[in-house]
Amino acid sequence: MSGNEGGHANSGNTNGPGAQSRGETLVLQRVWEPREKAFSLLIPKGWSYTGGIYRLDPTTSGGAGNAIEAKLDFSVISDQQGSVMIRWLPDMYYFDMSRSPAGQMGLFPTGSNYNGMTVIPKMNAALFTENIVIPYIHPGLQGISITERKNAPDVARMIMNQDKYMMANFIYDAAITTLTYRENGIEYQEKIVTVVMDFGDLGAGLWKNRSTFYARAPKGQFENYEPIFGEIINSVKINMNWLIGEIRGQVQRNQIHQDVLNTIQRMDQEIAEHQRKTNYEINNDMFLTLTEQEEYVNPYTKEVEVGSNQWQYRWVNQDNEVVYSNNQDYDPNMDDLINRNDYKLTPVRERKISH
Repeated sequence: MSGNEGGHANSGNTNGPGAQSRGETLVLQRVWEPREKAFSLLIPKGWSYTGGIYRLDPTTSGGAGNAIEAKLDFSVISDQQGSVMIRWLPDMYYFDMSRSPAGQMGLFPTGSNYNGMTVIPKMNAALFTENIVIPYIHPGLQGISITERKNAPDVARMIMNQDKYMMANFIYDAAITTLTYRENGIEYQEKIVTVVMDFGDLGAGLWKNRSTFYARAPKGQFENYEPIFGEIINSVKINMNWLIGEIRGQVQRNQIHQDVLNTIQRMDQEIAEHQRKTNYEINNDMFLTLTEQEEYVNPYTKEVEVGSNQWQYRWVNQDNEVVYSNNQDYDPNMDDLINRNDYKLTPVRERKISH
């Protein structure tokens, strides 16, 4: 799997309240993907981020197969060692030559390059995780123990629903893999979420990984950080201007049919509701235990937002940054470390009960 490890880290105050796992107070600040401003998300105050959007050059990568789409390798980390982290991995195209006459003649053996794509027999999500993802994120690491493999059909269905505009019968498979290992003297627990997409008869051997990411924490502490992972995932907001430009660029680079452009306007209208539903599904299907959420009403935008219910009080400011606390006497507007006075409490969305 090709990636880009050369990102830069943006550090904050590591002694701030956001650096703690499910502590009495959690302060979240909004940051932008640094390279193309493709999206923004909330991270705990005192944490940092590294990586971002990158692009492959077809003239140096062996062809255009993986140069059409923007790639993402982006991490949110609690410290420079990534003791607690969540990382999104790039979607990459692969090619299975088993149905190709050229492949059957042995012209493109496994591991070779076909138009910028690595030639590999198609795998299901669990096998892809073990054979491709784990060696990529932990090269040379010994003593990795897989403690759970779980098929995730709801996750596969979620991605399939996102791709309905393609009007094609693609095949999706998803898995959640839990592992433990020791790195630099620390024993970690890690969960990897992987989706594999097979382009079917239309692709004639083309397949790719989709929405692959993982989260880790020291063993015995993972559950404490799950609400924070959920907040980070829930908070992602796509920059629509970037997305529209990216789709148009893909159309031009791949000569995609004009109908794809017609989806842009609809995406603009549906993105807010789609994002809320998608994030909810991610929490329920990808982390299983990340269902301890609540719906809040943003006092500035009046929009419903999904947030954690692991703290008693939730505030938001005009930049859509969030603070949680269990201390009834705590007020982020009076916190010298935050140095803002525009935080407002976000009430829980009123439930309408029908009779």
